Amino acid sequence: MRTQVVIIGSGPAGLLLGQLLHIYGVDNIIVERKDRDYILGRIRAGVLEQGTVKLLDEVGASARLHREGLIHDGIELVFDGVRHRIDMKEATGGKTVTVYGQTEVTHDLMDARAAAGLTTIYDADQVTPRDFDGDKPRVTYVKDGTTHEIACDFIAGCDGFHGISRQSVPADAIRQFERVYPFGWLGVLSETPPVSPELIYTKHDRGFALCSMRSQTRSRYYLQCRLDDHVDNWSDEKFWDELKRRLDPEAAGHLVTGPSIEKSIAPLRSFVAEPMKFGRLFLAGDAAHIVPPTGAKGLNLAASDVHYLSVALREFYAEKSAAGIDAYSTKALARVWKAERFSWWMTSMLHHFADTDEFSARIQIAELTYLVGSKAATAALSENYVGLPY
Repeated sequence: MRTQVVIIGSGPAGLLLGQLLHIYGVDNIIVERKDRDYILGRIRAGVLEQGTVKLLDEVGASARLHREGLIHDGIELVFDGVRHRIDMKEATGGKTVTVYGQTEVTHDLMDARAAAGLTTIYDADQVTPRDFDGDKPRVTYVKDGTTHEIACDFIAGCDGFHGISRQSVPADAIRQFERVYPFGWLGVLSETPPVSPELIYTKHDRGFALCSMRSQTRSRYYLQCRLDDHVDNWSDEKFWDELKRRLDPEAAGHLVTGPSIEKSIAPLRSFVAEPMKFGRLFLAGDAAHIVPPTGAKGLNLAASDVHYLSVALREFYAEKSAAGIDAYSTKALARVWKAERFSWWMTSMLHHFADTDEFSARIQIAELTYLVGSKAATAALSENYVGLPY
């Protein structure tokens, strides 16, 4: 087989890139080592920046999002048992975010790809990008016991943090920056109405808590927990009791509990790989960077990556210019590091660290007090949360 671009990975990054390239007239094939049901079974974040929504509009994969997504004008911060609302819409001159699950985004993009008749190869074993340091890259894979090869012009590695794309880069050609946080998030999904119309971020001496949602009838809640903790240690009753302890009295009183339909623990890390271009191999999304979920940036950073990459590839084919692909890594990383900073800042401000002394604890509260009392500080948080411009 031959195509112009092989995309490794069929998560939101790979699917969105594939749709953008398709409408730009660039042929592409997606190769995925898992099956479709596995991809759709992954539970991830669901706060979308306006830029991400516009990209989904551009590829015609946003009809259900606009019907079912929840527009949020702000968030709420809780500390010292008191809730404070941040009006992001007012602070940013009208910008908002949309709450819509990543699983639903993936489903919509899969449907759009199928409707366009584009090729996706699932259950591909031993996927390997090859010869990307020259002008004839290719991707090989094994399916049903037979080895296949796709010749191409470019390879886009959208296969996540543990994927083969970044692992295929020679060690001396890449720099990796990482910070692993000494705690995780215990997440519970339940068929219960959200406790609040907007997300609630809570700073508490017992640990951070987040009240989020997927719809008006499905809620997503998180508790900061030990990194070595296990979901078997948390019954539903124990989870709800602990969440109530960390919320403000009003939220605790309105919390509707119910059986969990999904429960998991996710470690938190900040990670960046530089550069994001190696010859004719590009990294995008989690293959290149990870952010702690506190700032709601993971999926949105993947969207901005594929925006930059798709525009660069369109310029290459339509205008015979390599300027865009040469600048891809620098342009994408400039936005990545700003999002890394914001996510680190939110995480540092809201979580309880085991080695925190009294001075550091007071600094956290002073930071939050300043934040909710200053228009300038509120604007800085808000413009980052709703998404910096591309």
